[in-house]
Amino acid sequence: MMNWTQEVEKRKDDLLKDLQNFLQIKSVLDEENATEDAPLGKGVKEALTFLLELGEKDGFTPKNVDHLAGHLEFGEGDDLLGILCHVDVVPEGDGWSVDPFGGEIKDGKIFARGAIDDKGPTMAAYYAMKIVKELKPDFTKRIRMIIGTDEESDWRCVDHYFKKEEMPSIGFAPDADFPIIYAEKGIADYDLVQTINDEGKASPNRVISFESGRRYNMVPDYAKAVVHLEEDHTKWVQQFEIFTRKEEIKGSYYLENGEVIFEVEGVSAHGMEPDNGRNAGLYLAAFLTELPLDSNAEAFFSFTKEKFYKESRGVNLGVNHHDEITGDLTINVGKLRYFDREGGRLGLNMRYGVHYDMEQAKETLHSIEGFTVEKFTDSKPHHVSSDDELVQTLKKVYEDQTGEEGELITIGGGTYARSLEAGVAFGPLFPGREDIAHQKDEYMYIEDLLKATAIYAQAIYELACRS
Repeated sequence: MMNWTQEVEKRKDDLLKDLQNFLQIKSVLDEENATEDAPLGKGVKEALTFLLELGEKDGFTPKNVDHLAGHLEFGEGDDLLGILCHVDVVPEGDGWSVDPFGGEIKDGKIFARGAIDDKGPTMAAYYAMKIVKELKPDFTKRIRMIIGTDEESDWRCVDHYFKKEEMPSIGFAPDADFPIIYAEKGIADYDLVQTINDEGKASPNRVISFESGRRYNMVPDYAKAVVHLEEDHTKWVQQFEIFTRKEEIKGSYYLENGEVIFEVEGVSAHGMEPDNGRNAGLYLAAFLTELPLDSNAEAFFSFTKEKFYKESRGVNLGVNHHDEITGDLTINVGKLRYFDREGGRLGLNMRYGVHYDMEQAKETLHSIEGFTVEKFTDSKPHHVSSDDELVQTLKKVYEDQTGEEGELITIGGGTYARSLEAGVAFGPLFPGREDIAHQKDEYMYIEDLLKATAIYAQAIYELACRS
C-alpha cells in the first residue's frame, strides 16, 4: 500500500509556502470595484489567477471560465472526478490578534482568513492531486479541481461554470467536516421588509439609523444605533449599562451632534449554527424596545426581539421543523437595518432539512402582518445514499488513514457538493476540532493540513486510478 503520509511529508515545505502566498491574497467579494475581467473584484481575481498559474506551472491543464470560475485537470478516461473548492473568503471582521491576511505560522497552526474555509483545504487537495500526478498511475478517470470564486455569497461561479462545462460523474468538496458528509440542509436567504404606517403613533424620540451585519450567513459581531432623544438621555444610557451588564455583552455609547450613539459587540460565527455566536444586532434591537419610540420603530424592534432574540429555530416565526436526517431548522439574522421614516429590513438565512415543506413555509412568511418577503433565494437540500459507492470508498479511505470509524454525518452548511449530481463534502475539519470558520483568528492545524492532504491523495487514487 502506498505511504501517502510519507509522500506529503516530502512536499511539506512547498505546500506551506504556497499556502502562505495564497492566504495573503485578500480575496473578499468587491463588486463596487468590479471590472469586466474581475467581475467579483480584484482580490478574487488574483486568487483565481494564482491557483490557475500554479497549476499550469506544475503541469496541470488550466482553464479560466470567464473569470468567474476555473479548473485544473489531469489524467485520462471518459469519466470525470470533480474536486470542488473555492478561493473567495468572507470579510475578516474585527478583533484579530494576527494579520488576517498574513498566513502566520505559530503554535502548530497557520492563521488567516480562509485558513480552514477554504484556502487551506484547497491547497491540501491541490497537493494531493500533485502527488497522484507525479506517481503516474494508470487512470480510469480524469481528475479535475473545479475552482469557484463566489461560494460565500451567491454561487454565481458554479452556476455559470456548469452552464459551460462538463458535470463530473462523481466528486467531493473539501469544505466542511470529516469523516463524510452525505447530507446537507437546504439554504434559503430572504429579507423581511417592514411596511411603514404613516398614521402610527408619533414620538419625539427617534431611531435615526440602526445597522448590523454584512452577510446572510454570518452572525453579526457589531451593531450601531443613532438615536435622537428629546428627553434627558441620562436615564437611557444608564438603562443601556444595566442591559449590557445583565446580558454580559460589550456595549458603549457616546454623544455626537446631539444624538446618542449606542454600540454593541457580539461574537461572530457561521450562520449554519447561530447559537455558536452572539448576534450583536439582536442584542441592540432588544435594548431599543425599552425606549419610548414612534410606532414604526417600536413595531420593528418589538417584532425583531419577539421572533428572533435568543431563538434560532424558527419557533416564534412559525416555521420550525426537525428532520431525522439533518436535525433542526435554524434561522440566522445576518443583516439588520432600520432608518427613520424608511422602516426596517431583516436579512435571514434559513437552513432546513431534507423533508421540509418549503412551500408551506413561504405561505407562513408571506402572511406575516406588517412585513413583506423580498429577495428570496433557495438552494435545495442535498443527499447521497449511505450505500453509494462514492460514500463507501471515502469511508474506507478515511478509516485507512486515521484508524477511526468513518462515520456518516450531516451539516447545516452548504458546500459545493450540492452543485454535483453525485457528490459529498469530505473534510477538512477533523472530529473534536473547534470550528472557527468565519471567526476571528481563523486557523488550521499544520498537522491536520498534512493529514487531510494524505487522505485526499488516497481518495483521488482510489476513485480515479488503477492499482
